[in-house]
Amino acid sequence: MTSNPDIVFIITDQQRYDTIASLGASHMDTPNIDRLVSDGVSFSQCHVTAPSCVPCRASLFTGYYPHTNGVLANGQPWSKTWVSDLANTGYHCVNIGKMHTIPYDSNAGFHERFVVENKDRYLEGRWFFDEWDKALASHGLKKQQREEYRKRTDYRDRLGAFTWDLNPKLHSDNFIGETTCWWLKTKPIEKPLFLVIGFPGPHPPFDPTPEMAEKYMARDCPLPNVSDEELSNLV
Repeated sequence: MTSNPDIVFIITDQQRYDTIASLGASHMDTPNIDRLVSDGVSFSQCHVTAPSCVPCRASLFTGYYPHTNGVLANGQPWSKTWVSDLANTGYHCVNIGKMHTIPYDSNAGFHERFVVENKDRYLEGRWFFDEWDKALASHGLKKQQREEYRKRTDYRDRLGAFTWDLNPKLHSDNFIGETTCWWLKTKPIEKPLFLVIGFPGPHPPFDPTPEMAEKYMARDCPLPNVSDEELSNLV
């Protein structure tokens, strides 16, 4: 047995702070996040270093601002991460889910990676299949994504919101949760564990399973405060 603590790092994608019940969003159901808040510490004044996915994540996992690590836009390669430093101290480092490393399949300091990337990738099928793509393909299924949603006659009226109509277990977030549980139940490693679990949601397209969507259909959810300038930019 090891004396060093296991570290589990859970990250969602593009989730606003005001979607968490314990932080004031009483219309939301977030029991697991609420438990983490009640048992730990929440940082209500924490701000990301960049508005785009790759620069923000590269900053998080290198410890440097984008203007220092050189990752200023999506699609730019990462530099060395501090994950390799954890590995050098004896941690077994595993990533399950989205990291958004560039290249997608770089080890980024991890011993094991189960890569699940964006729901929408327009180079998909040409050069990279992630674990989720493979799972869907093994069931003879085609991923629901914006490329398919755009074929719908009600696409514009939907405002990016749809339901996941395939097997709920194959929804990206459920798939990552199930894969993580499977890995934890079968892992033979006795080293201290550093585990990063990256959920692709709620990044668009907004596609909850029907069961999850139904919970909110009859609720009074507060509308955002939108300025006239912001509304004019939608035209």
